[in-house]
Amino acid sequence: MSTSTEPQSADEMQAKQPIELEVQVESPQACLREVIVTIPQSEVQRYLKEAYDDLVPDAQVPGFRSGRAPRKLVEKQFKDRVTDQVKGSLLMDSLAQVTDTEEFSAIGEPDFDYNSITIPDTGDFKYQFQIEVRPSFDTPTWKGIDLNKPVEDINDDDVQEALDRVLAKYASIEATDEPAASGDRLLITAKFEHEGKVLSEMDEENVTLENRLSFTDGVCEGFGELMTGAKEGDTVTGKVTVADGAADEDMRGAEIDATFHLVEVMKRENPELTPAFLEELGDFESEQELRDFVRDSLTRQADYRTQQALRKAVVSLLADSASFELPESLVKRQTMRELERKVLELRRSGFDEDSIRGFVNASKQNAQATTESALREHFILEQIAEEENVDADDADYDAEIALIAQQSDTPERRVRARLEKQGQMDALRNQIVERKVIEMIVESANVTEEPVDKKAGEDAGEFAVYHSVLNTKDTDAIPEAKYEDNTPAGAEVDSEKKD
Repeated sequence: MSTSTEPQSADEMQAKQPIELEVQVESPQACLREVIVTIPQSEVQRYLKEAYDDLVPDAQVPGFRSGRAPRKLVEKQFKDRVTDQVKGSLLMDSLAQVTDTEEFSAIGEPDFDYNSITIPDTGDFKYQFQIEVRPSFDTPTWKGIDLNKPVEDINDDDVQEALDRVLAKYASIEATDEPAASGDRLLITAKFEHEGKVLSEMDEENVTLENRLSFTDGVCEGFGELMTGAKEGDTVTGKVTVADGAADEDMRGAEIDATFHLVEVMKRENPELTPAFLEELGDFESEQELRDFVRDSLTRQADYRTQQALRKAVVSLLADSASFELPESLVKRQTMRELERKVLELRRSGFDEDSIRGFVNASKQNAQATTESALREHFILEQIAEEENVDADDADYDAEIALIAQQSDTPERRVRARLEKQGQMDALRNQIVERKVIEMIVESANVTEEPVDKKAGEDAGEFAVYHSVLNTKDTDAIPEAKYEDNTPAGAEVDSEKKD
């Protein structure tokens, strides 16, 4: 941004002159605005004149030296190009002006088809677009509410159990002829059928033998009981229940046949905590330092569960007085973004990738309900944040990135670069602000602490794989929009050691 104090030239002042326009806004849904913009022909001519004024001095027309052709000939020669250029400038400038001055808060880009819009030779220039906005509602009363706060205690047994799970990732694995037992590593293939039709087949996949095996769009309950005792080469049949949020509505809740072929059974033996292994694991100087690291991760996980419980309780109380509808199109578009935001939050909260994979599957199995709930929470908390001037600062970003880097054993600069490249800094900002608002509400609330069972709400007996039993592909959250016309009617890691 320029800091010059020199007076603006006439050209600069002219370039920034607002467009004279008329805006008509309709609200077909709480989160959707339909906007018709009308720009008088005088403004179209102003933009055309400016465009030709810039072009004529350098225009190259056959039979004339550069910049010497008559203006009318230049206008005729370059009419199509200049008209398209002016259309783009008018659209860009008028859209910026509309979104800056209208009383709605956009949460998406204007939705229109550029090619369907034309600049008229006479009369007003009109175009229309749709834009998703934050819903309008009265901010609920949030000060002094009554809350129950679940409190978890992390003890030495919890640390040992978590440490065993960490060490299992580095265990020596040997194939065996022995029957499969809980906790063993299995190499399996699978085929999924319904009414005699093969829906999908899963190639060789390494899984841990747990009580349940979850997929992107379903779950096999009793997987542990099904596979326990099976040996290499055995084929076992079971059932998979399709999730209620599966993409194929006709298959929701259906039980499909699953055939698991056990390619190999592998027994694991955890490594000893020797100095060499501690250094390899993360440059830990002692076993106690490793245990402290594990305890810190467990504490952050417990804090996350507590905050999620408080968040759910807070929003449940506030949502009753902040009623608004969410269009299905908005929910679908936001599904992947919300999932990415939650994954970021889980990583900074100390969860490992196996746990995160299970969360992703659970979320995708009920994607619409999960996203709709998250969007309601976001809109309510964001409105409170604006009214109370709550925002994220540089120190907040640094702290979040440091936690993600610590959990993934990746340099902070690399984590930041990846987030920026993937466009996830806004998601990071949202989770910081929402957490601050929850903390502010809790501080003003009448809080009763309640001890809870350890790992409440978590199912440690599940292993998750990324496979769709219905063979549906995961699609982007933003579908391609298609239009006929936007003219209104009547108008034309590289991993590094932790510090």
